[in-house]
Amino acid sequence: MSTQSVVTAIRVLEAVSDNQPAGLSELSREVDVPKATVLRMLRTLAELGWVAQSEVQSSKWVLTNHAFAVASRGSSGSVIRDAAMGPLNALQLDTTETVHLAVPDRGYMLIIERLDTPHVLRAFLPLGSRLPMHASSTGMAYLSAADEAFVDEYLAGPLEALTPQTVVDPAQLRTMIVGTRARGYSINEQGLSTGITSIGVPLLGPGGVAAGSISISGPSSRIVPDKYQEYGEAAAGTAREISRALGAFSAKGY
Repeated sequence: MSTQSVVTAIRVLEAVSDNQPAGLSELSREVDVPKATVLRMLRTLAELGWVAQSEVQSSKWVLTNHAFAVASRGSSGSVIRDAAMGPLNALQLDTTETVHLAVPDRGYMLIIERLDTPHVLRAFLPLGSRLPMHASSTGMAYLSAADEAFVDEYLAGPLEALTPQTVVDPAQLRTMIVGTRARGYSINEQGLSTGITSIGVPLLGPGGVAAGSISISGPSSRIVPDKYQEYGEAAAGTAREISRALGAFSAKGY
């Protein structure tokens, strides 16, 4: 495989990660190469175990667990995941809703773990999904604990609306970040996916530095305003437990 082919294959892999489940036309536009080339790269990546056709939509492509596992081994995500699994399991059993674990990745939140609800109607994000911070509860939770320079830089960048409810005004987002800080949890009402509401809480690492976040997600018909405080406090308790295991600084309240 030539150097250019390797570059194209990596770009296709990154595009799948950013847009999964991703269709051929979408990927072709994203990487700006012909569909035939994208399809050839997808087939090669599939043979190597990095991508697969979606079980829900066979015409679309997703990352495999192999791709996620390799990526996790090279980052702090594996440390956070190890610390989080026990508390996350307890949170999922307590709320019976889907819980997610996410870490920052180049201005996005990368989903590195998901524990599913037993309910048929559920929130679903594939492992390896990268979520815009301003449009997700995990992202807004992370921003509430991040340093101000990072927040300023993020809000100065492009802020895409994913649904009619996505907030993209920097001033309004700053107000929401302040509110998240005061409450201890973020609330995302259909800003990422129509019909889905989620509650997010930041995770802190050594020195009290923002390390990631967790969320409780589900249909807006189940996660109603009356549940926000209950789920927010439950998630905050779980986050404190995980953050202590990560060595968070006590001055941050952990």
